[in-house]
Amino acid sequence: MVSNQMSTKGLMPFLQYHRKTIYVSLLALLSLFLLLDYLPGMHAYSAWVTPPVALFLGLAFALLCGQAHPKFNKKTSKYLLQYSVVGLGFGMNLQASLASGKEGMEFTIISVVGTLLIGWLIGRKFLKVDRDTSYLISSGTAICGGSAIAAVGPVLKAKDSEMSVALGTIFILNAIALFVFPLIGHALNMSQHEFGTWAAIAIHDTSSVVGAGAAYGEEALQVATTIKLTRALWIIPLALVTSFIFKSKGQKISIPWFIFFFVLAMIFNTYVLATTETGAMIGEGINSLARKTLTITLFFIGASLSRDVLKAVGLKPLIQGTLLWIVISVGTLAYIYLF
Repeated sequence: MVSNQMSTKGLMPFLQYHRKTIYVSLLALLSLFLLLDYLPGMHAYSAWVTPPVALFLGLAFALLCGQAHPKFNKKTSKYLLQYSVVGLGFGMNLQASLASGKEGMEFTIISVVGTLLIGWLIGRKFLKVDRDTSYLISSGTAICGGSAIAAVGPVLKAKDSEMSVALGTIFILNAIALFVFPLIGHALNMSQHEFGTWAAIAIHDTSSVVGAGAAYGEEALQVATTIKLTRALWIIPLALVTSFIFKSKGQKISIPWFIFFFVLAMIFNTYVLATTETGAMIGEGINSLARKTLTITLFFIGASLSRDVLKAVGLKPLIQGTLLWIVISVGTLAYIYLF
């Protein structure tokens, strides 16, 4: 018993001391197995590297070893996610995507406004969470997680501590969603289209939405990505409304330009690449590579978690985020099955 405790105590400092080596080794291992997919007969060896597995490895690394190369990790995950999403556009048909996005548009409008109002009610009236943190959590839940918080925070003039708490809350719930949503979808026998719609509206960040969609199936991935990116465009009016409500002027709005490049990729794939057999193969190749870089991105995102973030979140903001998440998840399921 004593020897086990001593070995555990000795293991943590060892892992933390060698965290940079472990970080590089894990990243290289994941990349290697993903690339094996391009070699004939090696698909079985790369099939285990799924988005949830990559996120889990990143989370396990962060909690056991601590953060390694945090600046590189944060910057790379941000841009690699954007490039991956654009790459996914080369595997989508514009007409089919527009049809999927149109079906979810009405509920998107209702859910964005409803989530902000319910978030205000839960955060401010019931839990007494401070104004800015509560608003940031509600904004992240309503639209697209960390991207919405990053865009609204400067307009709101939020403190770094408030941004950290809101981002930490959303991050934790995102990680849970990536694992739980596909399991619930299969348990409820949801179709690909139903799951894609549900994931796009009920999961916060684009990365987890795309990861959950990819884990569920091809059609779910396309539906989830299209609806989520359509929803992400609400960052712009939300930032403007926030500026008006909180009387903040002259603040720069962070526009997610990669969404427009995603649309251009879909247009190019539909009207240029898909018209020839060679072009279709090029589109499929880019799309395949984008899925692999997305998987690596989820490892980066998982590895960016820290114990300090978990401590900073606190109980009340986490309760607000969880309750709001449950409300929008159940509400979206009700909409899917009733309408």
